[in-house]
Parts: sequence; structure tokens; C-alpha cells
Amino acid sequence: MNSDRPLDGIRSIKAKLALLVAASIVAAALVSQVGDRAGVPGWLTLPVTVVAALGVTQWLARGMTSPLREMTAATSRMATGDYSQRVTATSADEVGALGVAFNTMAGDLADADRQRRQLVATVSHELRTPLAAQQALLENLVDGVVRPDDAVLRTALAQAERLGALVGDLLDLSRVDGGQAPLTLAPVDVRTLVEDAVAEAGVSRRGTRYAVDVPPDLRVSADAARLAQVLANLLDNADRHSPPGGTVTVSAGAEAPDRWWLVVADEGRGIPAEQAGRVFDRFGSGDDSGGGTGIGLAIASWVCELHDGSISAVPPPEGERGARIRAVLPVSPRPVRAPAATSVDEQPQPQPVRPAAEEAPVPMPKPEPAPAPAVATTSGPAVPVPVGRPQPLVDTLFGDLWPEAGLAPQVRVLLVCLGVGVLSAVVLPYRNLGLAFFAVLVLGGFVLWRTSRFRRSRWAGLCSVLCVALAALSVLRASEWLAVLAVGVATVVATTALTNARGLLAVVAGLAAWPLSALRGLPLLGRTISATSRVSILWPVVRTAAVSLVALVVFGGLFASGDAVFGSWASALVPSFAWDSLVVRSFVGFVMGGALLAGCYLALNPPRVDRVGLPEARPVARLWEWVVPVGLVVALFVAFVVAQAAALFGGHAYVQRSTGLTYAAYVHQGFGQLMAATLLTLATVALAVRKAPQASARDRLVLRSVLGALCALTLVVVASALHRMDLYQQAYGFTVLRVLVDAVELWLGLLVVLVLVAGIRLRGSWLPRAALLSAAVLLLVGGLANPEAWVAQRNLDRYVSTGAVDAAYLATLGPDAAPTIANGTLPASVADCILSAQWRPADDDVLSFNLGRSRAAALPGWRAPSGDASCLAYWTADVQR
Repeated sequence: MNSDRPLDGIRSIKAKLALLVAASIVAAALVSQVGDRAGVPGWLTLPVTVVAALGVTQWLARGMTSPLREMTAATSRMATGDYSQRVTATSADEVGALGVAFNTMAGDLADADRQRRQLVATVSHELRTPLAAQQALLENLVDGVVRPDDAVLRTALAQAERLGALVGDLLDLSRVDGGQAPLTLAPVDVRTLVEDAVAEAGVSRRGTRYAVDVPPDLRVSADAARLAQVLANLLDNADRHSPPGGTVTVSAGAEAPDRWWLVVADEGRGIPAEQAGRVFDRFGSGDDSGGGTGIGLAIASWVCELHDGSISAVPPPEGERGARIRAVLPVSPRPVRAPAATSVDEQPQPQPVRPAAEEAPVPMPKPEPAPAPAVATTSGPAVPVPVGRPQPLVDTLFGDLWPEAGLAPQVRVLLVCLGVGVLSAVVLPYRNLGLAFFAVLVLGGFVLWRTSRFRRSRWAGLCSVLCVALAALSVLRASEWLAVLAVGVATVVATTALTNARGLLAVVAGLAAWPLSALRGLPLLGRTISATSRVSILWPVVRTAAVSLVALVVFGGLFASGDAVFGSWASALVPSFAWDSLVVRSFVGFVMGGALLAGCYLALNPPRVDRVGLPEARPVARLWEWVVPVGLVVALFVAFVVAQAAALFGGHAYVQRSTGLTYAAYVHQGFGQLMAATLLTLATVALAVRKAPQASARDRLVLRSVLGALCALTLVVVASALHRMDLYQQAYGFTVLRVLVDAVELWLGLLVVLVLVAGIRLRGSWLPRAALLSAAVLLLVGGLANPEAWVAQRNLDRYVSTGAVDAAYLATLGPDAAPTIANGTLPASVADCILSAQWRPADDDVLSFNLGRSRAAALPGWRAPSGDASCLAYWTADVQR
């Protein structure tokens, strides 16, 4: 079995697909099981599992569809007149059979095209000579150079006869192509037929003599006209190839009770053995010296096949020379019916028109118009016909939205990404987020910046600074949720810089393009891996490093397990490479290196995200069509603002009397709905801008007024939502989640302000980037402000004012809040209990250094739980002063 096409031996495409699906599922299950046994998190196992399944699919599917792509490319080349390309069909299934049939068809088309070219060349050659002679003769007659005597007229007649013979050969050839000549069988006296043919040949101008050797009693059933045509062509061919004064012998006889033979022999140069099989092909004589067209022998072969016989060139007897053409025919051939179609010289004659009274007219169907030829227009871009090698599947999948042209193999980028993956596998696992994680992020970001096509733009520079600042939060703060948010926002910022996205949908498309780059970059990856073989020093270095590593692991493991002192040295120098550790490190290295490699492809060949957008806006025809629904929304906002004012000025008593709810329950109940209303308002504004007409100054004034009022009322809703959350936190305490919700609502309010500014200018192309920039800056400022410490301080302030504190919640905060709790206003025993119950990660080394964990570790009270039973009282309820 071919390792490049492992499924070629299977004879069914359905069986191949079933095996492919089963193998992919098994590979995915094995990788998932290995990751689960090694304790790898699910979010890390998932991409490796998907890649493993796709890799097995790619390996097994190799060759299944390549013949189809090759057929597409070959068909495109055929459209340009090139029939030389063939399909590599090695599989035994239906696609392989189709490839074989395609190759046969391509060969037949190539032969037909060659014969057509030969026909044009031969006919041009044959027509040129008699036409030139006739033209010269007629010019001489007109100029009076010669007189129209018998010799001159015989010369003209000879040239006309030559033209007539050529036209007759071409008509016979048309019958051969269309199969339009049925047999008219009748008894034939072969000797008489041969003598008549010899008599018609007459005395050749070359002095050729004819000898007949046919028994007088040889009678057969045949089409006499067709056999005469065969004899005429064979005699003409023999005459042209015989030497002056040579003899052409025509002989015939019975071969068997139901077969007879006919032989025409000359004394010419003969037929070379290597050309004997091609003389009956069209234009297959290969010799123009005799003045033939190369059609006569092809017609003779066709007539013999029509009689259910055969014809061939046989070598002459020993000691003789010349060509011998031998035909073997049945004594009584089967009759052949005429087909329905007619040849070019047998067109049906027009029938007389009957009067209307004799026959009702039969309605004739209208002929279908011929398809119009393809004409280049200016209404859209021309679609080029693919010519050459078949395009990879991913190229056809992404099409014009994400083309790849002229991208050379990137060996250096591949090696750098491989190095980053190895570095990540060594320094990241079994360490807390800290300095090593920050270093890997910065190194990966630098690689992306170096490979980016837009790295010199101001936006790319600003995004680079923001990404580094957001990544630095992993060193400054110990909160993992903050690091995850920072990396997520930095990813969006990075993809926006790599793709130079501007619109909202373009930003989303740029973000989706990063994971899709793992698929889009496969052709480039294949070319790059192939190009590494041309780097003479690379593979020797890789082989040497691999062998050295194996030797180091094997002998080092033996010595470490055989000697305790050596083992202690090894443990101090070499990280743990147990089986589980090796699996985890492999998964981490694969994900980090693969993500960077996909990002590098995105930087090298960004998609055309600017083409991703909504269809062209179609404003409504009348102003009231959008003003009425948006006006109703504005009226609802006004009513909501009035209700808020009534609750604000009416106080707790009015709220309880009107709704039956306490004020705390009232403010908590509507916060989520207010946030949803803010989001829907932004969507309403975007829809109104698309549908509102803006042609006149009046239209633009109405648009600014209505949407401006809506945005202003939305800001009141945002303020109400923030006020509700503040009251709720004053009553029930501050949490990180509530602070995050406040931050999101505050960001939505900022978006409303930006929309107001865009509405005043009636230009919002800058809005998506501004929204993304504001989100990144807000997250960065919030991260630097240490949100967990801020929440802890607010709870301590609440303890000072109310005398109650939620100690159980404070114990869930991370190391960032530990200094605030230790140095706050809580009693020392309570603070010690809270700090002892906090989660404490493993000890940090230099690579996992983190400022928040370092400051917490320096506190004397930040220790493991003491197990003191007195601390348990603090977790049951709020601590009261």
C-alpha cells in the first residue's frame, strides 16, 4: 500500500469514508483519554484533540479528492487547447475509475485535435498546389501567354480532378465520422470487380503495370460500391509508392468456407515495421512524397470493418520488396442498418408543401437560442479560469475573501514558533501565572509584530503597547480571572491590528480568523515543511538533538535511579518529566506553539475583513416609517425616567406602597433589565441609522434630534442602573462580580456617549476601534486599581459604618486582597482567620514571580489554616462588632 495514499486499495468510496470517520473518532478518543488520564484541563485538551482528528483525516483522505481537483485543472487547460495533462488515478474506487476514464477521454481528445490539425495542414497542402497551378494557367490564358489548346485544357482538367478526388476523400471521411454509410449487400463477382477497378485505374502516368490473380469462381455477398472504393484507394496508394514502370499485383482467394482475402502488392520501398500499425490511421501514411492525403487507407479500413472484416499491412515474402496490404472479409456479412442521422452529402430534400385543406399544419417547436458567448463586462470583476496545478481545497474554501498569492515558505517563522512552543512546555506547566507567562506572551507578541504586514501603522503601535500593558497584569495581579480577561481583550486588540479591521463586523471577522488560520495556513505549512529539506544544516541538527535527548533521558534515568546522590542532583537540575508531566507539557507546547503559528499566518496573510459587512443600506421612502417606532421607544424611556423620579423623590414608603417590595428588592429586581435595555438601545440606534433617509438637511436634522434624545434618555437609564447597584451593594456588601457588572454598565454608558458624538458628526467609521480601545483601557485601569483589594476595602468600610462584615466572602478573595485585609480595621483574630482560610497557591520561583502573591506571602498572617475551632463561627453569619 502506498504510504502517501493509504486508502488506495479500497474499492468503494463509501467504505473509505466510513473508515476515515471511524479512524478520526478513534484518534480523537485516544488523545482525549490520554489528556484526561494525565490531568490536562479540558480547554487545553480540546484543541489538541481536534487537531489529532483532523490530522488523521488528512492522512487517510490523501488522494481521495486529488483526482477530482486534477480533473478540474485539466479541464481548464483543455479549454485553452492543451490536452497533455493527465490525472493521477491510483485508487481502486469510483474516483480512480473516473480518473482512468478521464485520461482515456483526454487521450482521445488529444488524438482528435492532432488529426484536426493534420487535416487542416494536409488539405491546405493539397489544395495549394492545384489551385496555384490553375491560377497560373488562368493568368497565362488571360494574358495571352498560352492558347487554350487541348494540352492546356487537359492540364486544367487534371488539377480539377485532383481537387475533386480530395473533396471525395473528405466526404468519405465525414461518413466515417458519422457512421452514415450503410451496406447495400448484393452478390459480387470478385474477379470482375477487380478487373473493373484495374481498368479504371488505367495506365498510370508513372508507367505502373497491373497484374490480376483472382479465381473466376470467387463470388461473395458485399457492397460492390464500397469494395470498389477500397480497391480504388489501395490501387492509388500502390501506384503512388511504386517505382516508375513497377508492377502492382491484385490477388484474391477463399481463406475458409466463410472468409475470403484480397491482397494489393507493389514493388516500392515498403512499409517500415514501426509504421505498419499506423498506416490505417487518418493521415497516418507519414509520407507526403506520393502526394496522398493519408485518408484513403483510413477509409479502406473503415469499409472493411463495416463488412465485419479486417485489413492490415503484412511483410513481403523473403527476397521480395514492396508493400502488401491484405484484407480479410466474410463471404456473407451481416446487413447494417442506416442510422437516423444523415451525413453532410445526404441531407434530406425539402418536401412539397401540402395545402391547408389536405393536412392540418403541425406546430413546430421554436428552436432554442444558442448560448451567448462569454463577454467581458464592467459590472463586476472577471473570474479567471484556473489553469495549471489544482488549487488546494482550503484555497477554494475561502476563495476571494482570503486569497494567498506569492507567499514563500516561512522556515524561520516555523522554527521560531516551534521554539516558543518548546519554551512554553518547559516553563509554563506546574507554575502559577507570573513572570514566565508574561515573558511567553511578550515573546509571542513580538513575533507577531515582526511578521505583521501592518506593523508600521500607528494603530498597530498603539495596539502593541496596550497588549503589553494588559499582559503585564499577569505579573502585577494574582487574580487569574483578571489575567484571563486581560488576555482575551488583548487577543481582540491584536487581531484588529493584524487584520487592520475598522468596522464592527470586520473586528469580529478578524477575531474569528485567528483560529481559522490553523486551517487556512495548511498549504503554506506543507510548503514550509518541504522547504526545510533544502536547509542543509537543519535536519542534521534536529537528528543530533533528538538522539542526544534520547541518550540523555535513558542513561540519566538509569543513573538517577541507581544512585541517590546523582538522583538528587538530577532532581535539582532537571524538571519533572514523568509520564503525566510529559503529556501536560506536550499539550501546553502544542497549543502555545500552534496558536502562535496560526497568528503568524494571520499576520503574514490577513484576510480581507473589510469586505465583511452588512449589505448596502436601503433607507425607507417616508420619514415617518422609522420615526414612529423609534419615537415610541423614546416615549417609553420618558415614562421610565418619570417613574424613576417618582421612586427617588417618593422614598422607601412610596415604593413599598406602590409595588409591595422593599427598596432593596426593588433596586435589585430591575438591574439586569436596565442593562439589557442599554444594549437594545445601541442596536436600535444602529438600525435607525441604516433605515433613516439622510439625503436632505431636514432628514439629517430629524435623525440627530430623535436619536440624540434616545441616547440622552439612555444615559439616564445607565445612571439609574449604576445607582441601583450602588444601593444594593451598600445594603448587602461589595463583591467582585458586582463591581464587574458596574464596570460593564459604565462601559455601555461610554459607548452611548461615543454614539452621540458619532451622531453629531454623522460619521461612525471610527466607532468600533474607539469602543475596543475604551474597553482595553478600562480593563487596564481597573486591573491596576486592584479590584479585589478595592472590594475588600469597601467591605471593611462597611464594617466600620455598620459593624458587620461577610468574612466568608472575604476568605474567597485572592492574594491581591490579603494586604488590605491584614492592615484593615478588622480585629486581628478575625483577620488572621480570613487570611488563613484564603486559597494559597504553590510557592513561586523566579519564573513564576508575581507582585500580588509576593506581597501576600510577606504577611505573617497569610498561612495555612490553623484548624482553630473559634474561626468557624465567623463563616456562619456576618461578623458583628
